[in-house]
Amino acid sequence: MADQARVRKFFFLHMRPNRLPVATLRFTHTFGLGGMSAVLVILLILTGALMMLAYEPTPDRAHDSILGLQTETLFGPLIRGLHYWSANLLIAVALLHLLRVFFTGAKDGPRKLNWVIGLTMLACVLASNFTGYLLPWDQLSYWAVTICTGMLGYVPGVGGWLQEAARGGRDVGPTTLIIFYTLHTTVVPVALALLMGFHFWRVRKARGVVVPRQAGTPVPADPEFTRGWPDLILRELVVGTVLVAVVMMLAIFFAPELGTPANPGMSPNPAKAPWYFVGFQELQIHFHPMFAILVIPLVAVAGLIWWPYRRREVDQTGVLFGSGAGRRTAGIAALLGLIATPLLIIADEMWLQTTTWAPSVISHGLLPFLILAVAVVGFRMILRKQLNATREDADQAVFVLMGVAFAVLTITGVWFRGAGMALVWPW
Repeated sequence: MADQARVRKFFFLHMRPNRLPVATLRFTHTFGLGGMSAVLVILLILTGALMMLAYEPTPDRAHDSILGLQTETLFGPLIRGLHYWSANLLIAVALLHLLRVFFTGAKDGPRKLNWVIGLTMLACVLASNFTGYLLPWDQLSYWAVTICTGMLGYVPGVGGWLQEAARGGRDVGPTTLIIFYTLHTTVVPVALALLMGFHFWRVRKARGVVVPRQAGTPVPADPEFTRGWPDLILRELVVGTVLVAVVMMLAIFFAPELGTPANPGMSPNPAKAPWYFVGFQELQIHFHPMFAILVIPLVAVAGLIWWPYRRREVDQTGVLFGSGAGRRTAGIAALLGLIATPLLIIADEMWLQTTTWAPSVISHGLLPFLILAVAVVGFRMILRKQLNATREDADQAVFVLMGVAFAVLTITGVWFRGAGMALVWPW
C-alpha cells in the first residue's frame, strides 16, 4: 500500500505542479484553455473508441454504419455529437490557447521549445479533424477531402506524388478511407498524446505558466507560491466539468447532420473545404494556387517557428500585449485587417481577376504577394517611426494584421461564398 501511494504521488506530482505562483491562478490570465484542450482530447479518445465499435471503414458500409449509430444504437447520437463538437471546439480552444501564449509573451525565454511543440500539437489537431472528416462518407465530407487533397497537386515537382500518396491513388476511394481511418484512429492520436506529455513536462521545467506582470515592472524574482492541490486542481476540475456540460448541451440540442451518401459523379455546388481550411480555399480564389497552398502557408509557419528565437529589444514576458503601446498598435492592426481585407476581396472579385497581361503565376502570384509583403513591411516601419513602437510591438502588430486578415478570409469562405464560389449575402 505504501508503494502504491508513492507511485500515485509521483504520477500526479509530474502531471501537475506541486507548487505554483499565486498570480498564475487567476482565471483571466489563462482562461483554463490548456486544461480545456486536454479535456477535449480525452473526450475525443473516449467517444472515438466507442464509435469504432460501430464503424466500418469501407465505402459500402461507412455511411450506413454512421446512420445505424445515430438511429439504432442506444446513446449513439449523443456519442457522435460529443465527438463532433469536441473535435470542432478543440480547434477553436487550441487556437485561443496559442493566442493567449503569444499575447502574454509566454513563448519566449525557456518556453521557446514548448512554443514549437505547441505548434506541432496544433498541426496534429488539424490533422485529426481532417482525417476524421472523411469517415462519414457523405457528400459533404467526400468532396471536401477531394478539394483539400486536390490542392496538393499544385506543389511544384512533387504535387502529383503528394496527392496520390494522400489519396492512395488518383481519386478519393476505398484506399483513401483506409488511410484516413488509420491516421485518425492510430497515428495522429498517439503522436498527439506523446506531444501532450512532452508539452506538460516542458511547462513543469519552465516552473509553470508565465507569471503575469504590468509593463515596466521587473519579472518577479520571488513570487508568492501556493500548493497545486487543492488550489489548482479544484479550479481545473470546475473548468473541466463546465466544459463537459457545454459539450453535452451542444451534442443534445445541435446534433451533427449526416448528408446523403458520397457520390463521386455529382459534386455539390458549392463544394467547400472544412471550415478550418476554408481560408486557404479563399486564398486560392485570389492567388495563384502555388502561392495560396505552398508559399504563403510556408512563410506563415516559418514565421511562427522563428518568432520566439528572434532578437528582442525588451523582455515583455508576462505582459499582456507587451505594453500600452503594444495594445494600441495591435488595435490599429486589427482595425486595418478588418477594413482592408474585405475591400481587397471585393476589388479582386470585381476588377483584379480579369488581369491577363502576364502568366497567372506572376499576375496572380508573385506580383500581389510582393505588393502585400511591401505593404506589411511599410506598415511595420510606420509603427516604428511614427508611433515609436518597439520591435516587439511592431512585430506583434504584424501578427495581428495577418491573423485578422486570415480570419476574414475564413469568414468570407464559410458564409459569403455561394454557388460557383461567387460572393453572396448569407441571408
